[in-house]
Amino acid sequence: MDKVIELVKRDPIRLKALDAVAQLELPQCYIAAGFVRNLIWDSLHDFSELTPLNDVDVVYFDADEVDSNRYLEYEKQLSNYMPELNWQVRNQAHMHSKNQDEPYTSTLHAMSYWPEKETAVAITQVTKHQYECIAAFGFESLFRGQLTYNPKRKRAVFDTRVRSKGWLVHWPKLTVMTGNS
Repeated sequence: MDKVIELVKRDPIRLKALDAVAQLELPQCYIAAGFVRNLIWDSLHDFSELTPLNDVDVVYFDADEVDSNRYLEYEKQLSNYMPELNWQVRNQAHMHSKNQDEPYTSTLHAMSYWPEKETAVAITQVTKHQYECIAAFGFESLFRGQLTYNPKRKRAVFDTRVRSKGWLVHWPKLTVMTGNS
């Protein structure tokens, strides 16, 4: 979505992070979750300063990767490039086992199992100044400031995350959707 890309281009930290991740050349690789979500919420709240990134979730999909600890090497490479960020790299081809789901077929498919629909958003650098965004459930509810439960997960997981992460305190204009919309 153009609005997401426009907002990302205003943040030198996010641009540098996207460039760092692109250098890994991983398949179906994106920076996801709060990297995009929080930026949109900050924009909706007209924050003059962006909310600091508490972590940077890098997701990719490589069904042929056999070393289940390979992500540690990628995290180290990214930390060497940008040590100020807390990198979290995960191969979504293997996450279905941890989450007790059917096997995922792509990064986007894996994201469709995340507890909140608005977290299932991601961006990647395609070329030096070209970016691509994906969203398992679209961007509309994110730009409306909604928090929507994903019925593929237990409701208690969603409720706990909303409370423990303090989203409604930090971004008070957000609305928790009560249904499965």
